[in-house]
Amino acid sequence: MYERLRVDRSTTVDRVVDALRAALFAGDLEPGTPLREQPLAEALGVARSTIREAMTMLVTEGLAVREPNKGVSVAILHPDAVADICRARFVLESAGIRAWYDADEAARERVREAMRVFAATAKDGADPEALTETHLAIHRSLVALTGSDRLIATADSVTGEARLALARVDALRQDARQQVASHRKLVRLLERGELDECVEELRRHLAGAEESLLEAIAMPPA
Repeated sequence: MYERLRVDRSTTVDRVVDALRAALFAGDLEPGTPLREQPLAEALGVARSTIREAMTMLVTEGLAVREPNKGVSVAILHPDAVADICRARFVLESAGIRAWYDADEAARERVREAMRVFAATAKDGADPEALTETHLAIHRSLVALTGSDRLIATADSVTGEARLALARVDALRQDARQQVASHRKLVRLLERGELDECVEELRRHLAGAEESLLEAIAMPPA
């Protein structure tokens, strides 16, 4: 009764998705780049059907788009989408901030740990992809204060779209120390229990992020 189960195949698709997602987030595949089945299959050493399934997953995540008679390409982050992403992030992350006192100590400690890791990573000349990863971990830990797996999953989906430009943002900024200071201020306000002030600081923080994202997507590919 189980003869049709195929664990290995789905695992291969997941690995291909991970590889493509990493390339997108690192900026190796620029927005608008066509994703061709045959070259990708040859490069990754998998079947075209595996590539096809992986691209369908990327389309579902909003990281790629499928157009009739054109195939699949890397999604282009438009200005109106940037504004919407930042609005969604504010709603999710401010909900986490408001939940600081209701969250368990383990969740609060994850915020502190994410801050420590980001500070250790954000050195002059740091890899932009590593900066983005540790930077977003702080914001994810804020949402996690809500204790809601569904809100965390929503946050992951929202920031996934933004990550198409975030590595370029971190590369352009060249202000790692300032970013550390900005995030430390958020965490410090949380620790003091100044939640209204923290929410307003988050609002300012995300307004700056929106401006940086708009600047990044306006720049032509290197």
